[in-house]
Amino acid sequence: MDLRVIYDTGHPAYWNMGFDESLLVHLNEIGPTLRVYGWSPPAVSIGYFQSMTEEVNIQRAKELGVDLVRRITGGGAVYHKYELTYSITLPELRGRILDSYHLLDMGIIKALQTLNIDAKQAGINDVVVNGKKISGNAQTRKYGGLLQHGTLLIEVHPEEMFEILLVPEEKMKDKAISDVRQRVTSLKDIGVEIEFEELQKILVDGFKEALNADLYEEDVDEKIYDYAHKLEVEKYATHEWNFRR
Repeated sequence: MDLRVIYDTGHPAYWNMGFDESLLVHLNEIGPTLRVYGWSPPAVSIGYFQSMTEEVNIQRAKELGVDLVRRITGGGAVYHKYELTYSITLPELRGRILDSYHLLDMGIIKALQTLNIDAKQAGINDVVVNGKKISGNAQTRKYGGLLQHGTLLIEVHPEEMFEILLVPEEKMKDKAISDVRQRVTSLKDIGVEIEFEELQKILVDGFKEALNADLYEEDVDEKIYDYAHKLEVEKYATHEWNFRR
């Protein structure tokens, strides 16, 4: 397939989600697109089916200047700061959703192999190294297409994360932090120091190999950005969307 690549920088959460949805809405016009990007300021995104008030310490997030947004993809709450995020939009793939996760997760696995890291797919939508999660992924199928979000962890800071993400009981916070250290890893944890822009290129090349894709860089039409801004303002920045559950 021909796969458009957008190398992006860090943006606010509402814009990131608006742009990704706009790419999906206009998929038939612009074709499959892989976007690799960051978040500025840091953010928490929750899955489509989650409750913001049950997942996030809203007051603490506000104090720390952390954006809060609901994704259209599923999955759990994610603290976006020390990571590379990607979105990929494709025509709906035939077969089981699990099969599509396996195919797209191979993009991450191939990228990590370039860094001499032995990574494997685990569960429904995770990628693990030495049995520990280094990438989580979530998907939706809408507008006749597929959107998958995913992250590749550069560092892990569980104490900082649980300043914002809620645990069922405050006294369980220490256990939650310990559990994260046991279950989650990052590039830094396994001794890989890499610039963000270099990691973007490596991840893109991983998807190129996994999907046997021909890559090209070409900016999208201005109307894609206009619609992304409309979604940013009228959907993702609204209380009605983010606190709908």
